[in-house]
Amino acid sequence: MSPASLPAPPAPALTLRQRRAAAGPQAYRIFPRAEWAALRANTPLSLSAEDLEGLRGLTDRLSLEEVAEVFLPLSRLLNLKVAAARSLGLVQDTFLGRQVAPPPYIIGIAGSVAVGKSTFARVLQAILARWPDHPSVALVTTDGFLYPTRVLEARGLMGRKGFPESYDLRRMIAFLSAVKAGEAEVGAPVYSHLTYDIIPGQKQVVRRPDILIFEGLNVLQAAPGAPLLASDFFDFSVYVDAAEADIAEWYIQRFLLLQRTAFQQPRSYFHRYKDLPEAEAVAVAQRIWREINLRNLRENILPTRERARLVLRKGAGHGVEEIWLRRM
Repeated sequence: MSPASLPAPPAPALTLRQRRAAAGPQAYRIFPRAEWAALRANTPLSLSAEDLEGLRGLTDRLSLEEVAEVFLPLSRLLNLKVAAARSLGLVQDTFLGRQVAPPPYIIGIAGSVAVGKSTFARVLQAILARWPDHPSVALVTTDGFLYPTRVLEARGLMGRKGFPESYDLRRMIAFLSAVKAGEAEVGAPVYSHLTYDIIPGQKQVVRRPDILIFEGLNVLQAAPGAPLLASDFFDFSVYVDAAEADIAEWYIQRFLLLQRTAFQQPRSYFHRYKDLPEAEAVAVAQRIWREINLRNLRENILPTRERARLVLRKGAGHGVEEIWLRRM
């Protein structure tokens, strides 16, 4: 697909100085990928090529080399942070004169539709679970906290699905609060990407994991006037970032692939697009991207990037090229 087919031309590349300025005054240390990879130290690569194949998204090109250079240093950092959090918990236990089980360490992952955050979350879960210090790692997405389609339709929000107002924030906060409190079992609603709706009566049960990865578009959203935010429960947060034009291209590629696969199923919400000629399918994907996903990115998602502790900046080839680590 040519760049001319995209809804907007790619933005000019920013210099390192400009990226630093955009991220705030010295807010982040910016690592080129090779420099970040050196922070892996002696962390072993615990995933095989076969493991990775089962974790990739539809259009992701994630390689074992990228796992070694990006994920392993991050897993080492997070392992150290989990240990530090547990040590701090022991200090409080000593002060209180009682010992309690450490609460789950919660990692929030944010980013645009089609940027690859779901694949990132799955791979991170698999790698963190291979550390002996925290073998129980749960992954929950915010999709399950979307209002059901009937509610969105009644409120006129189907065209704003994925925007902050389309989520049941009260239920989301209650879930995170219960997990952080160490409740034995906490249920989360389950979403079907095939039917584009919540699955009635189905729950994903989280049972006191060592780590919970909570992934979604707007998990770092600040809601004015809200007593609690999802990010209030996070111990660490990651924003998966890329240029708008690149994300648009990835979204269109994914739409075309789904047209040949999932959309062919009669139960698919997008079944009506299954036989569109490619040019028309591209036009539909561009319209959905421009009218819904790009607006959400610009209005709600991208403004939360500077709230993340770590930013992974991807290039046009879908690989991570830079890592921004917030200064303490």
